[in-house]
Amino acid sequence: MLKHRGFPGRFPGTDHQFTIRRANPKGVTKLVARERFADRKKADRDADAAFLACLWDHFGDQAFERGNLDAGRLSWLFGREVIAAEDPFDPESYEALLKIDETRARVAFPDAFDGTWVA
Repeated sequence: MLKHRGFPGRFPGTDHQFTIRRANPKGVTKLVARERFADRKKADRDADAAFLACLWDHFGDQAFERGNLDAGRLSWLFGREVIAAEDPFDPESYEALLKIDETRARVAFPDAFDGTWVA
């Protein structure tokens, strides 16, 4: 499992995790597209924006390996702002390649690209 050095481990001041410390010995957590309902808490929406900002700051428009990025946090963006960068895509692989769909990400989280969420 690739560890993304320099990537923030969590959303500052919260328990919202961005990375994991070690591989899951029971198997890789599958990435699934989670539905984001309008009544989600502001802290959850802020964590999504901060995570996307960190992804953009760290990887930009390049494909990146899933590695130690938290599956739960990725799943809130997966299938919309973060998409598969390979075909076939294995949602249960730490080596799976992902990329940011910049157009959709800028529409959904415009603040993530203006530098206010840099951790």
